[in-house]
Amino acid sequence: MPILSFLLYVFIASFTPGPNNIMAMLFANKYGLKKTIRFCLGVSAGFFVIMITSSYFNLVLKNIIPKIEFVMMIIGTIYMLYLAYKILTSKANESSDEADKNNRFLTGMLLQFINPKGILYGLTVVSTFILPYHTSNLSLLLFSLFLAFVGFLSTFTWSLFGSLFQRFLVKYRRQFNIVMALLLVYCAISILVV
Repeated sequence: MPILSFLLYVFIASFTPGPNNIMAMLFANKYGLKKTIRFCLGVSAGFFVIMITSSYFNLVLKNIIPKIEFVMMIIGTIYMLYLAYKILTSKANESSDEADKNNRFLTGMLLQFINPKGILYGLTVVSTFILPYHTSNLSLLLFSLFLAFVGFLSTFTWSLFGSLFQRFLVKYRRQFNIVMALLLVYCAISILVV
């Protein structure tokens, strides 16, 4: 396995802006780093499920994806546009209730199943770097855990950024929300263009 290529691909694909990272930064800015960890853990758990599924069903998924790719793109695009709208229309004084706090893990986890970037990343990394060299159950499990951990690190890093710059971002909340919404719109459009 070309380890350097694998690691470069994993880290670049994980740390570039996408729905997970943008939402993590937004949540940390709005609720603080500690309250955002649940979302990051949810992203990681959902991402682990996607990675392990990609590992075991990669050949089947590669045959099915072209048939459902358009539907996934439309659902993913609509969801990202909805998130952009929610960010754009959020108010500075909105507080999180207990139900919202408890749903952050589930939100992060379920986001993975309609996140085309994550699913396509899973298919690509597994088919290109893992399955040609490793097929044992243990190696597939360990690679999936590693990829989920990197996913956690990327969302946590973006959360940390949102938390560290919270004072600045609170002062410029409207501008920040506009930029985050536009980034999500860009993600949505890039799904349709690619």
